[in-house]
Amino acid sequence: PTTAPSDPETSRTLDRVRDQLPDGAGVTGLTATTDDLSEQISGTLPLFVGTILVASFVLLMLVFRSVLVPLKAVVMNLLSIGGALGVLVAVFQWGWLQPLSGLDETYPIASPLPTIFFAVLFGLSMDYEVFLLSRVREHYDASGDTTESVAHGIASTGRVITTAALIMTVVFLGFVADPSPMITMLGLGLATAILLDATIVRMLLVPATMALLGRANWWLPAPLA
Repeated sequence: PTTAPSDPETSRTLDRVRDQLPDGAGVTGLTATTDDLSEQISGTLPLFVGTILVASFVLLMLVFRSVLVPLKAVVMNLLSIGGALGVLVAVFQWGWLQPLSGLDETYPIASPLPTIFFAVLFGLSMDYEVFLLSRVREHYDASGDTTESVAHGIASTGRVITTAALIMTVVFLGFVADPSPMITMLGLGLATAILLDATIVRMLLVPATMALLGRANWWLPAPLA
């Protein structure tokens, strides 16, 4: 091919070559490997994401004996991940902040990255979620006041969660200096997602929605109970 490995025209050339191959012959190389991996990931990603979401929802429902709390946790985590992927698209595919990022051209988001992001970030954000909600639930069982319990939970865990998130953000930002665009994407995406999760989501949206929902946070249908 006369075009770059990530150029769509190169993929079309690959398809034309494969159509002409005899039985038992194959094509390898960067574009062939990337295209095959992308096709496989696109087919299994919905199952991968769905399995994690369902398992997380069920486990949190068992721990906190609630339907809305785990549902809210799943939605909030998807917001963090979506925000991080949005930043990556803006920086790498649209070329925003190009002088600051040091990139001399735009790059497509590597196909394995959404899977890696989802697995790593969902695990980290659920740690923060369980840590915060455990305090809230303990105080609610003792007082019966949701608003007071949320305030107590934030006061008890806010500094710890923020510090832990700051450590992880600094660690992942260390990858941004790597000359490989894929490693830079990985570092920037993970750092952005954790920063969003620990500040806007975990310290603002989660307490606000819990305070608004009140006693409905802890509703559990009788058959499930």
